[in-house]
Amino acid sequence: SRRRHTRYWRDWSSDVCSSDLALTELWASWGVRPDLLLGHSVGELVAACVAGVFSLEDGLRLIAARGRLMQALPAGGGMVAIQANEERVRAVLDHLPGPGHTLAIATLNGPVNTVVSGRLEELEQLNARLREEGLASKPLQVSHAFHSPLLDPMLDEFERIASSLRFEEPRLPLISNRSGALIGRDVATAGYWRRQAREPVRFADGIATLVAAGVTSFVEIGPGSTLLAMARGCVADDSAFDWLASLRRGGEGRRQCLESRSEEHTSELQSRQ
Repeated sequence: SRRRHTRYWRDWSSDVCSSDLALTELWASWGVRPDLLLGHSVGELVAACVAGVFSLEDGLRLIAARGRLMQALPAGGGMVAIQANEERVRAVLDHLPGPGHTLAIATLNGPVNTVVSGRLEELEQLNARLREEGLASKPLQVSHAFHSPLLDPMLDEFERIASSLRFEEPRLPLISNRSGALIGRDVATAGYWRRQAREPVRFADGIATLVAAGVTSFVEIGPGSTLLAMARGCVADDSAFDWLASLRRGGEGRRQCLESRSEEHTSELQSRQ
């Protein structure tokens, strides 16, 4: 059922975020600490926690509240990944028939990796139009239409809960999903997190900001390497960077962590020569 599915998503997201924070501490115990931080969607909450925007307890409260409120939303939403840039996708959305729709760009994961979110029946109409335009698309396995107007009914309550947290300015450089640029005191407000849940995730712009800042090693803190794969699609020459996964799906976690740590150490030694 939708209720069971989404409750699982809520508990899973809280567990994954707790795991992400533990992985961050593991890397720190090896002397590897982030120079800059970039999350993706709910992952930005983890990045903000690491940056000191709010405490671990408050961060987990906010993550759990986000999942609980999404659980209460009606079913019938979905997401589609499209092999096209933002401008091309917006042009298609602008020319869809009908008086209005719930479809919105949810994430911008690469130069030609744009995700649209909205009602399932409207996504079917979009897919038909995409086929006419010769654009490839793929439905994503999600429980709701994240970062779309279908989330609007939960935003007031989410902001109210966020307003009970104690915020601080980030102590480490943090990149905003909303702009793809570095953010300061603006992230330390309940209103920011309300808008962050609703607006597009500008992941590709965030990667561009990291590259412009001189970052050469990317470490994914999470259960797989999905973000690394998307990040590699955002740079002209991915061989110029180190791409390190903390864990890989289906792999042995301890071995993957140690292999990535070894790669990072070797790269550090080479950079000193």
